[in-house]
Amino acid sequence: MNGSTPSLWLTLFAAQGGDRRSLREQICAAIRQALHSGQVTQGERLPASRVLAADLGVSRVTVEAAYGQLEAEGYLRRQVGGGTFAALAPVAGRVSVKPRSVATLSRRGDTIVAGGGCRDTRTPSAFAGASPDLSAFPLDTWNKLGNRVARREGRDLLGYGDPQGLARLRAAIAHYLNQSRGVRCSADQVLVLTSSQQALQLIATLLLDAGDTVWVEDPGYEGARTAFSAAGAHLAAVPVDADGMDLAQAPVGAAPRLIYLTPSHQYPTGTSLSLVRRMALLDMAQNRRCWIVEDDYDSEFHYDGRPLPSLQGLDRHDRVLYVGTFSKVLFPALRLAYLVLPPALIEAFTLARTVQDGHTTQVAQAVTAAFIEDGHFAAHLRQMRQLYRSRRDLLHDELTRQLAGWLDVAPTSGGLKMAGWLPRGKELPSTREAARLGVATPGMSKLFLGPARDGWLLGFAALDNASIRSGVEALARVAQRV
Repeated sequence: MNGSTPSLWLTLFAAQGGDRRSLREQICAAIRQALHSGQVTQGERLPASRVLAADLGVSRVTVEAAYGQLEAEGYLRRQVGGGTFAALAPVAGRVSVKPRSVATLSRRGDTIVAGGGCRDTRTPSAFAGASPDLSAFPLDTWNKLGNRVARREGRDLLGYGDPQGLARLRAAIAHYLNQSRGVRCSADQVLVLTSSQQALQLIATLLLDAGDTVWVEDPGYEGARTAFSAAGAHLAAVPVDADGMDLAQAPVGAAPRLIYLTPSHQYPTGTSLSLVRRMALLDMAQNRRCWIVEDDYDSEFHYDGRPLPSLQGLDRHDRVLYVGTFSKVLFPALRLAYLVLPPALIEAFTLARTVQDGHTTQVAQAVTAAFIEDGHFAAHLRQMRQLYRSRRDLLHDELTRQLAGWLDVAPTSGGLKMAGWLPRGKELPSTREAARLGVATPGMSKLFLGPARDGWLLGFAALDNASIRSGVEALARVAQRV
């Protein structure tokens, strides 16, 4: 049917059928209702009389009579050989607007919505988000691998996949983690997911009950807090200092069910958990039978010295769940992440994945596996480390030169963002002034559960040198005005 959909007219016509009016009058009433309610707008083409008659199960003569009457009333405009069109616009005061229903969410739903969601910027700008530089990604190589995978494995990848992930990719991930991060795992322990946030949701669903206590870094990652809070957990803030999560300031009392942290490159301060604290944390997890979630979200980008080994690699009692992602190291649209599980949790997490979204797209998994196996992944990492290190150095130098005494730049040995601390009370007005100048400065204060500090978390990886310099120049003007 041209114009409005058949279901609209069938629904409206059926609603007129409870009285003794003729079929012609019932059709007229249905069309008037559609016009007055705005379901059909002025100038919209109505179905041809032959088509509408067939849809409604009436004679064409009846529809023609209804159209003729409505044309005479001014509701319709008919053109010989051209069709029938709505001639009446909805009139204010005549339209019946139904009040919006109020959504009643579950407690978990309310918690998720209150968390504000996790949104990343779609296009890089100074200094929003922590997007990788997509212009430096070897897209031609990726496309060639995609064509090769399609030729060799195309039809085999069209069906439902293993909920744990493609075996080739799991083996490639395990080998990479063993070599680069000191993670002790086999391919059987790797669960391929669509995002690190999905990993956190799975962890919260399977390991937490309402009322359980979770220790989190303060300041820390909002996405993790939302996942755990939505499961009904109680969040206990553990302060972060120059050596990472300070266990000496952890809450006294009952043992936590779970401890979440970013030990290699703390989010958002950029510090690393010291080896002494790593060993103390692992001993405590074993003695008090709690789980540790190690989020290694950007460990690939370490610029100064050699990174400390992963917590998971030091764990001898299978208490650590290790979370990683390809979103920052390859590209966000790939939607691939992974969770390395203690052996005792593999079956439960895999089964839970089957009732969540089944499996991750097999084609993307196969291309990623080939990208790693053929050495492109390692080469891309080397190139990006050099590029991002130069941009980190430039941003640090420019901030130190132009905002000395106003912005206290936190040292960072890696990652895609740089933290800076502002004078008390300056975050909100400075952020507003920066936005007026076209510069985004994500705030730090919202990342605290306890007493907050004012600051910015400035993304730099996707910015060229000119953008970094001009962005800092804008921030220098902010410092003079606020």
